[in-house]
Amino acid sequence: MSEAKRSWIEGPAIPGDFDDLGPGKWPGEKLGLPEKGPGALASVLRRCGGITIDWFFAMFIAIIIRNFTAALGGVPTVTMILFCIISVVGVTLFARTPGQAMMGMGVARVDAEERVGLWRSIVRMALTVFLLPPILVDSDGRGLHDRATGTAVIRG
Repeated sequence: MSEAKRSWIEGPAIPGDFDDLGPGKWPGEKLGLPEKGPGALASVLRRCGGITIDWFFAMFIAIIIRNFTAALGGVPTVTMILFCIISVVGVTLFARTPGQAMMGMGVARVDAEERVGLWRSIVRMALTVFLLPPILVDSDGRGLHDRATGTAVIRG
């Protein structure tokens, strides 16, 4: 079976969890997610907006903290620490970070109708920060850090 030619601009062909012979009609279809509206997979642009808001929020707080103490290091170090805390606490308790909430998104498990939980949110954050940038997506449109933790960023 021959594979359709891809342009370099389309990026790598990273297979999705439920890939078969053809792509889905819309991102997230093979995960059982709707095409549009609440519960639909969030776009890469929307997710980038959410992570940018979270980063600036963490940086703003880091600048304030750094004005009072240098014990935690410089502003970049404190920003990273706060970003990690915001991510883990937000996803564990509220299924969304402040940036995701402002962009109308949340994090949900795709393998069960349960909350994401502490361990998944810690692993998700660690993969986001240290290994897999959220812009790398599979054919379903999920970030690879979400694929590894069995989660998806959805609208709603």
